[in-house]
Amino acid sequence: MVMAKRKKRTEPAGTRWRFYTAVIVLFGVFTVLVARAAYIQVISPDRFSLQGDMRSLRSDSLPVQRGSIVDRHGRELAVSVPVETVWADPKRIDEHNALADSRRWQALAETFRMNREALVEKVDDPSKRFVYLQRKVTPSEADYVKQLNIPGVYLKTESRRYYPTGEIAAHVVGLTNIDGEGQEGLELLYDEHLTGQPGKRVYRKDAQGRVVEEISQTEAQQPKQLTLSIDQRIQATAYTELKKAVRYNQATSGSAIVLDVDTGEILAMVNSPSFNPNNRADLQSYKMRNRAITDSYEPGSTVKPLVVLSALENGRHKAGDVIDTSPGWLRLGGRRVSDPRNRGELTLTEVLKHSSNVGVTKMALDLGVDPLLQTYADAGFGSDTGVALLGEGMGLLSDRRRWSEFELATLSYGYGLSVTTLQLAKAYSIIASGGIKRPLTIFRQESPLPGEQVFNPDNTRAVLHMMEEVVSDGTAKQAQVPGYRIAGKTGTTRKTKATGGYGDEYVALFAGIAPVSNPEVVVVVTINEPGTDDYYGGTAAAPVFSSIVAQTMRLLNVPPDNPNDTEIRAAGFGGQQ
Repeated sequence: MVMAKRKKRTEPAGTRWRFYTAVIVLFGVFTVLVARAAYIQVISPDRFSLQGDMRSLRSDSLPVQRGSIVDRHGRELAVSVPVETVWADPKRIDEHNALADSRRWQALAETFRMNREALVEKVDDPSKRFVYLQRKVTPSEADYVKQLNIPGVYLKTESRRYYPTGEIAAHVVGLTNIDGEGQEGLELLYDEHLTGQPGKRVYRKDAQGRVVEEISQTEAQQPKQLTLSIDQRIQATAYTELKKAVRYNQATSGSAIVLDVDTGEILAMVNSPSFNPNNRADLQSYKMRNRAITDSYEPGSTVKPLVVLSALENGRHKAGDVIDTSPGWLRLGGRRVSDPRNRGELTLTEVLKHSSNVGVTKMALDLGVDPLLQTYADAGFGSDTGVALLGEGMGLLSDRRRWSEFELATLSYGYGLSVTTLQLAKAYSIIASGGIKRPLTIFRQESPLPGEQVFNPDNTRAVLHMMEEVVSDGTAKQAQVPGYRIAGKTGTTRKTKATGGYGDEYVALFAGIAPVSNPEVVVVVTINEPGTDDYYGGTAAAPVFSSIVAQTMRLLNVPPDNPNDTEIRAAGFGGQQ
């Protein structure tokens, strides 16, 4: 019995081997897990962190509206307004079998004025997750889309550019595309300035879509506003009068500029034909050109005051001098320069008053080409105006060495050079400001831009009074404005042909200053290719000037400086006067 109890226990065969095997396996598994964890956490954490972030991190853009463009008084010329855009998720549409409801898709297609098959074709690929159906719809259309309640069709808020003045300021302001990117005018030139930078919010969501962590938030950089020198009231007036004149004269096009003499600010810049940036259905490229700064013409007789000014500046003539224009014509190098009739001896004032080609030719021949070209250059011809608008032309002012006498003669009455409407306005603003040349600007100024004295104030004042006679008793009587003293000069030029020489088409111009006693504005009107017999500057362009100035003086509250020219009534009581 005792011997049996003391018998040694024997372990089953293979037990120890299985134990060590299990220990080794567990140790190996543990080692692999630790190594894998170390690889994920230390050696290569980025890829798995990215995968995790893709599942949980979300980011939202904090949009900003495009900056506004306003006139000098804060009236909106361009503004962004929130609108709805219709988009679809084709995968969600497929999951809900939404295409089976053909009536709703037909109604949606009719809302967008498109074919149902074309609309369905946009959303029949379930591999896509985002498709635009219609950008920037009207509020009524957006409301109807909501009522249709088609699975997978949604609305998102975007912004749409709206131009309250329509075609009136279109050439200055320009326009944007459907994505709000500038395409023309100031919208394009200052696109970055107007756009700003959207903000961004980054956060983490759990599996149930709840926000569990705010990661970061970047504040939006608000866009800046453009405040123009344009006075919307004067702009509207100028456009209305120009459009009527272009239609009445059956002209191809026309332009008008209104400048502030003291500051160089552009109060109005208009062209006809124009375009409505709110309606792109019939948008045509030729209507979008800002002709006031891009198209250049031979200025004709509008440069004659500069010839007189050059003669005064260079001491070749004095204000009271007399020039003999008999017999009313000159022959230079086999070519003829003539006036409509022989006017005999003319004072410098009468040379401008009667627009004598012979008179200014004799002055130019006495001056020589270099002083005359220098005067034109000082007046801003052949260079930019400083306004820095897209597409601005610099015209043509030749600097060749050799000039014939006839070429010098034609240069004195506005042929052989070309200027834009804006350049001509700048030249007259120098005369109006007493010989001070300053860059023009399209932005409102708190104080005048620095200027340069390029002409003697006494000489510019003398020329100003000479031009007053042109309006009061000369070729520009239709430019008169009741109650105000007006100075100006007409111009009528024939247009060159592409094949060389001059054709039968004309450009009618008038450039003027008001009022003479204390010049406030310069207005230049160009009527291109009038289709009637009244194609002269004094009959086609001068009346437009008169209408624009009359209303501009009222809008700017400029008191009359010629009260004897109009009947002034005192308001009485009870409606009596």
